[in-house]
Amino acid sequence: MSFTSEFREFAVKGNVMDLAVGVIIGGAFGKIVDSVVGDLIMPLIGKIFGGLDFNNYFIALSGQTATTLVEAKKAGAVFAYGSFLSILLNFIILAFIVFLMVKQMNRLKRESAPPPAPPAPTPEDVLLLREIRDSLRKA
Repeated sequence: MSFTSEFREFAVKGNVMDLAVGVIIGGAFGKIVDSVVGDLIMPLIGKIFGGLDFNNYFIALSGQTATTLVEAKKAGAVFAYGSFLSILLNFIILAFIVFLMVKQMNRLKRESAPPPAPPAPTPEDVLLLREIRDSLRKA
């Protein structure tokens, strides 16, 4: 089997195509969650904590006196904990949504699964041998 034919066989398998679609949709969904966190949630949290932009919360490590994160990064090293908190919140939201999706898929799989088959009846010769065994025990 040549390398190209082996790769073609691998690429057209259903799992690879499902994975590709999942990665594309996941990337787009990640951008939506980024926007929700950055444009909706973090401004509200910033308002609650004094009206400041959460992404501009940082500690200057090189003695900078900049007021924004971008200016401080240009001047030297910074500890940007506000940006980290935004990304952490983004991750928590994504993980929660994935958890809900997996939970729903598992519930749908359980509902659509066929009921378990009843146990097969015991063959008559086995029943007869059991009767013989039980009668020998009594004797």
